[in-house]
Amino acid sequence: MNDPNVYSRHTPNLTPGLFNRLHLDGPLLVELALLSGVGLIALFGADHGQMTLVLKQLIRILLGFAVLVAVAQLPPVYYRLAAPWLYLAALLLLGAVLAFGQRNLGAQRWLNLGFVRLQPTELMLLALPLMLTRQLSSRTLPPDGRTVATCLLLIALPFALILKEPDLGSALLIGMIGIFCLFVSGLNWRYLAIGAGILLALTPVAWHFMHQYQRERILIFLNPERDPLGAGYHIIQSQIALGSGGLFGQGLLHGSQTQLNFLPESTTDFIFAVIGEQFGFLGALTLVLIFLLVIQRMLHSAIRMPDHFGRLWAASMAFMTFLYVIVNIGMVSGLLPVVGEPLPLVSFGGSSVVTLMAGFGLVMGLEHHPSRSWRT
Repeated sequence: MNDPNVYSRHTPNLTPGLFNRLHLDGPLLVELALLSGVGLIALFGADHGQMTLVLKQLIRILLGFAVLVAVAQLPPVYYRLAAPWLYLAALLLLGAVLAFGQRNLGAQRWLNLGFVRLQPTELMLLALPLMLTRQLSSRTLPPDGRTVATCLLLIALPFALILKEPDLGSALLIGMIGIFCLFVSGLNWRYLAIGAGILLALTPVAWHFMHQYQRERILIFLNPERDPLGAGYHIIQSQIALGSGGLFGQGLLHGSQTQLNFLPESTTDFIFAVIGEQFGFLGALTLVLIFLLVIQRMLHSAIRMPDHFGRLWAASMAFMTFLYVIVNIGMVSGLLPVVGEPLPLVSFGGSSVVTLMAGFGLVMGLEHHPSRSWRT
């Protein structure tokens, strides 16, 4: 490793200039900025041309980009050191939510800290894959039975706490992201198939322990018309909004579902329906293509990473983004049950924007930081 040409052989072709000095990925930054811009336009349309939510979201986006840049400056060794502490902090915050969190629509998911409302689940979506990445990359891959058991315990703790809130949708997301980390580390797919079979066999037991509103969401997913003015109202109005947009959409600040307030949660969970109504199929398709570019860029980063830690983390962020998008769009279009998950960087919200930006910054820092170990 004393050969002066070793670094040049293993260092990616970094973007010259300012991005290089700040350890940033120019194309990914542009794609994230495009997503954020689409979100601001959609919020403007969903809020009837008012600027209140747009300005609030703009502040959160700018904060998110600031966090992204700051995280990318940290030496990569700090990420490994911070992983267990971040995971422990997220666990404690999830416990605090159950003890004295704010209750909304029958669930406790928020902590009111006075100056900000925090959703610890969003922090755990970052902390868990980082902790698993640290655990898996520090050992020989594919992981042995002891390592797998440790990782399953790390997944089970936040899964149980989030399920207790209750928040079945986020708990399933946490579980799927954790299992994906094991899969991408080289775990034999047969073990995953056996686990999936066991979970499928336990479905009747899970149904018994579900809350009534969770059962209702599944039944409404199968037949929204069984309660069109109650539990099925959200998905019916969303499908009407998507269908009425046609190919080119009805235009910004137009569309009956959004402008006449028929579409619930139009600025958060159902923002994709607003985009479909006002900008049509082409507008919705354009947004999906931007998301695919973001995912492709992170997978590209995963391939270029020089070690297991970087590869596992970049792949986990790509999968997390993909999962968020699939769940939200599937929910809005009626292909999945309504679970209340936001569309990344597009839906109105603060916790998800900052945590996702931190995750993207970590990918950039791992790939572009000159002080990392460039070993193969």
